[in-house]
Amino acid sequence: MKKHHQDIRDLIYIHLNQTDQYVLSYGIEFAEFTAAFSGSLNHLLLLKHGFDDADFNMHTLLDYCPEERINKLAAEDVYSYGNFCWIDFIEDDVLNELTGQELAELLYLGHQKQHLKLPFYNKLGNRFVYLAHDDGWYNKTYYRSFKDFFHLLSEVLAGKLGDMKLEKTILGIRKKREYPQVNKEILLSLTPFIKEGICISLRDADHQRGRIEIPIWVIGDYANMDDMVEEYEQISNKPYHAKIIFDKKTKEWKLNVI
Repeated sequence: MKKHHQDIRDLIYIHLNQTDQYVLSYGIEFAEFTAAFSGSLNHLLLLKHGFDDADFNMHTLLDYCPEERINKLAAEDVYSYGNFCWIDFIEDDVLNELTGQELAELLYLGHQKQHLKLPFYNKLGNRFVYLAHDDGWYNKTYYRSFKDFFHLLSEVLAGKLGDMKLEKTILGIRKKREYPQVNKEILLSLTPFIKEGICISLRDADHQRGRIEIPIWVIGDYANMDDMVEEYEQISNKPYHAKIIFDKKTKEWKLNVI
């Protein structure tokens, strides 16, 4: 049974497909994605959406979100759109240069969440293709460079940990604790596992006095996230395959592979 999207925030599933340049994920939402690339995202051509404040392109007959309205879009409940799919592009004029064939490929992407050919278009200059169903529940994101994916993951892990561990100040106000990004070298060294499909579980994190240990299980390749969650519930009682550790004293991250 699919849970409400509030429940997905403390578990991350990622499966990296190197050949086709995409990552399947669960637990990473559009608002987190835009925060990680704050200031560096271009306009978004909206292939499937429910955003009321979009502009319209006559050539493609598609809506798009200008760069300056991305934060407004990110503040929406995009989970409630159901399907939410977009491809970024550098400037307005390039949309008018898309051929019928290219437009057909883009429409197919938004409709099937699969590519006919690798979806990186020089004229669009896109870094990403973002294909989500119930945003955060099932996301398939194409990356021109996987450096962007590892940047996203390092930001998201630190951000989620901060959201979970809200500290009370003297006045009783709950304050978010800031954690440094997880160093990319640590995440890069997890690549062989990520290619198999892993769960990083903040809900199972062990908060000790001097450190926080976040367990990782190699879980396999899932396109159906109900099945993935079911498998996680089985495997989470078993020994983990690795853990990411935050040392509170040195404020540094390290990796322990079992």
